[in-house]
Amino acid sequence: MASELNDYLNKARAGGYALGHFNFASAEQLKAIILAFQKVKVEASDKELALMLGTSQGEAEFLGYGQARALVDAWKAQTGLPLFLNADHHNDPEKAKRAIEAGYDSVLFDGSKLSLEDNIVATKEVTDYMKVKNPRGTIEGELGYLRGASEIQETIEIGPDDFTKPEEASQFVQATGVDRLAVAVGNIHGLTTKQEMKIDFDLLSEIISAVPQTHIVLHGGSGLKPEDFKKAISAGVTNVHINTEIRVAYRQGLDKALGDDPSLTTPYKFLAPAMAGMAKVAEEKLRIFSNL
Repeated sequence: MASELNDYLNKARAGGYALGHFNFASAEQLKAIILAFQKVKVEASDKELALMLGTSQGEAEFLGYGQARALVDAWKAQTGLPLFLNADHHNDPEKAKRAIEAGYDSVLFDGSKLSLEDNIVATKEVTDYMKVKNPRGTIEGELGYLRGASEIQETIEIGPDDFTKPEEASQFVQATGVDRLAVAVGNIHGLTTKQEMKIDFDLLSEIISAVPQTHIVLHGGSGLKPEDFKKAISAGVTNVHINTEIRVAYRQGLDKALGDDPSLTTPYKFLAPAMAGMAKVAEEKLRIFSNL
């Protein structure tokens, strides 16, 4: 029976599926995502699924590190579900350490804008800090540059230098000791209206071969087709991040509720459609990741 995050990721790799990671910045977002996971987990009873819940550096500062930890803990106590809180895309080592101090299960230290050497130094600093403060905690590093933002954009220009290089991935993992590696293989952050995301699956396979013991994470999943997810997971990806589609569903639900009845002032009434929309997105993605 899996208990730690790496245990669940190892089970996913062996079983040919992936764990989902969804960001939240409010209690209602968290609730919608967890209820969707609870439903899918029952359907996928033959798999040992766990759910990763993330707060980016901005989201964590808005919600509060301790508050995010307390909210996830309350849901764990109520449901008994395997929920893991991740400090997503933290590019400030001190704020990454703040997440570790607050009891986060995991940190993605994002040094992708740094040189390889500086990225290694900064990521190892955070990794070493986690080992001291929480030996059961895990660290994710990022190599290659994922362009875009968690919003709707027309196009995103991607250049050859943005892609993760297999030989650098091997060097990075050996030097830092990270548990997971976020890669750039044509994926982007956010949604694009005039561009189709194209994953370089040959490069993805080369990276996985270069770091066979490290779990590979696919960020920028909001714009991918179901068949692309399945192909990436078949290649060895064990963790997929979704954020923008959750945000869009939230906004659309709010717009509809308030547009249909501008007099609404009761939060749980105008938030209900937003939560339903977020839960639908999360459930759809989780079913794909779980091969249902």
